[in-house]
Amino acid sequence: MTLTHNLGFPRIGQRRELKKALESFWKGEIDESTLRETGRALRAKHWQIQQAAGLDLIPVGDFSYYDQMLDMSALLGAIPARYGFAYGTVDFATYFAMARGDAAQPALEMTKWFDTNYHYLVPEFTAETRFQLSSTALFEAVAEAQALGVQPKPVLIGPLTYLWLGKERAAQAERAENHPPAVAGCGHSHAAPRVHAAGFDRLSLLDRLLPVYAEILARLKAQGVNWVQMDEPALVLDLPAEWLGALDRIYAALATADAPRILLTTYFGSVAEIAGQLKRLPVAGLHLDLVRASGQLEAFLADYPADKVLSLGVVDGRNVWRADLDAALSTLEAVRAVLGERLWIAPSCSLLHVPMDLEEESGLDPELKSWLAFAVQKLDEVKILGTALDHGRESVAEPLAAARAARQGRRNSTRIHNPAVSARVAALTPGDDQRRSAFPQRQAAQRERFGLPLFPTTTIGSFPQTDAIRRARLQFRKGMIEAAAYEQAMQGEIEYAVRRQEALGLDVLVHGEAERNDMVEYFGEQLEGFSFTRHAWVQSYGSRCVKPPIIFGDVSRPRPMTVSWTRYAQSLTERPMKGMLTGPVTILQWSFVRDDQPRAETALQIALAIRDEVRDLERAGIGIIQIDEPAYREGLPLRKKDWEDYLAWASRSFRIAASGVDDATQIHTHMCYSEFNDILPAIAAMDADVITIETSRSQMELLDAFGQFDYPNEIGPGVYDIHSPRVPATEEMIALLEKASRVVPPERLWVNPDCGLKTRKWEEVEPALRNMVDAARALRASTRRG
Repeated sequence: MTLTHNLGFPRIGQRRELKKALESFWKGEIDESTLRETGRALRAKHWQIQQAAGLDLIPVGDFSYYDQMLDMSALLGAIPARYGFAYGTVDFATYFAMARGDAAQPALEMTKWFDTNYHYLVPEFTAETRFQLSSTALFEAVAEAQALGVQPKPVLIGPLTYLWLGKERAAQAERAENHPPAVAGCGHSHAAPRVHAAGFDRLSLLDRLLPVYAEILARLKAQGVNWVQMDEPALVLDLPAEWLGALDRIYAALATADAPRILLTTYFGSVAEIAGQLKRLPVAGLHLDLVRASGQLEAFLADYPADKVLSLGVVDGRNVWRADLDAALSTLEAVRAVLGERLWIAPSCSLLHVPMDLEEESGLDPELKSWLAFAVQKLDEVKILGTALDHGRESVAEPLAAARAARQGRRNSTRIHNPAVSARVAALTPGDDQRRSAFPQRQAAQRERFGLPLFPTTTIGSFPQTDAIRRARLQFRKGMIEAAAYEQAMQGEIEYAVRRQEALGLDVLVHGEAERNDMVEYFGEQLEGFSFTRHAWVQSYGSRCVKPPIIFGDVSRPRPMTVSWTRYAQSLTERPMKGMLTGPVTILQWSFVRDDQPRAETALQIALAIRDEVRDLERAGIGIIQIDEPAYREGLPLRKKDWEDYLAWASRSFRIAASGVDDATQIHTHMCYSEFNDILPAIAAMDADVITIETSRSQMELLDAFGQFDYPNEIGPGVYDIHSPRVPATEEMIALLEKASRVVPPERLWVNPDCGLKTRKWEEVEPALRNMVDAARALRASTRRG
């Protein structure tokens, strides 16, 4: 019989039960036991869903109260010294201090999980780091599953991936952070090797790490566990030779008689280049992602070891379209002929990245709904494929026919293609992605127009989404209030944000985005070619959930999207008001994107829609327009050989969106969660007048690359971390700005937070911004424009 299994399941709950419980716990409204009970109930419910789908092995350990990498750090006892942990079990206070920071210490760095929109917490290592078993959560979850009759397959982040995705820190820096105010490290590239600035190579910690992994595996075997899923997604990256060489040593130490059988799991890309090495490892099986990298299968089938199973991910764990079951079955039948029952079937990766259950979407257009599959439906697809292999296609003729009809209906639907959009893309000329003048001429025109001081202050765009804002939006959506009443409520919130900014002394204001539910969803709701769900939530990090739009067809803008709100905000003040837009690459990356045309084509369509909005804002008198691209680096392919093509179309898409304005109109962009040193030429090619970047958690480390590159335009390095509730002191921000001034000329520096402020409270925002403005004023007093 063909074994079917899953690599991971969404954990936030169909109604975001985990999010609500976490936020209630952080507010002190529920106690720890109530939060833990919510976790137990969700785990049980999710295991039962997977049991009902007929899976043979069900993942355990994929649930987390915040992040799976943070859970791994807790399990391994890899707790930075500044959190005061010594020995024993990591408690919730330490766990959430690492995740969110507290009054005394900043949080761990947070960055993107490979090229997804999920964020993980980056492990920190010093040369003195020691590992020890420090959490019982995984073993307790295994016991819970077994008590429910579940055949558990515990999920662990593999040692190589865990170390690779971590960060080295000098021991003296870590000790210094026991004395606030200090700021932890910031986002980095998942794909690029870290520089050993701390004076040691974290790979040297492997001999200390492996015994703890071996202890975990032995304890799991003692619990009766037969298989462990060891996730090594870092293997799809361009790893240095010494890291690949360590793979043999790692699994020689772990794949022993004292451990359960190990399924080494890869996803998000191809590992064909190291197929020979992987096949020689003493593990009991390998998992391959055939959705992202179907071509790698041939390299593994050749002389595949007789003592290993091969798990194939043929159902897309990262997008919402129904699988082509006929094509998948043809592939699986050919492999089955070679491997027999050593063939396993699974989704391509964890289903963490897709919504939970399509059946909850009762209001979704029936035609579009027929094209989709969420996590629960993807499990059904896996089981259909397994049944077809074991009992023949005729045994599942009806679901195969339904899938075939849905795909055919999607291909032929008149809703997908808009000839006017295709013609407009085809008519683009080389000059359409270029500003009228070079940056120095634009800079002079903008300085004359705005007359801003040295170190101008601004924010990234959003202000707190209060209960009153959410209540008004909900009432409007439910038809409880009329459009006029909703507009009046939002205008009141905008006026409040403008008056608070004026009182704080900010130089360039924003309207606060009270009317926006999400920086992508808000725009998608007003663009043709997008569709939306009611309950299709996906975890971004911790309690932060998003409801990505679904791009199903050609994209166009039927009418202005932001102009009336921004024009109203500008009417309230004499100070410059920024128009706030989301860029084409970020809208693409943070949506579920159609898979029937190249992503570059869809990005250009979105860029033209944003270009229309930029021009309308300019005509409305808005002189500063920010086009956010926080996902620009996120879209970078995992292998460097594929970068050039992506960077070319991503940079062009931004320029298409931004280049239709006069010289005196200032274009900003914002990026976060990334290092930029290896793609700075492409960022410079975007030709934004001002770029704001997230740098506070790294103590301005990320800014060094801009200085070395001699980035030509203006830069706003974030001076405080908005993801933590702590309020940084003025002196802390002055120190960061002084550091920034040594890298970038002061006349090209802006002062701003790291990111938008929608997730914070006004009582946190106001003192932090007041300190930020005071820091800028202090720097002005000691610096003259060059």
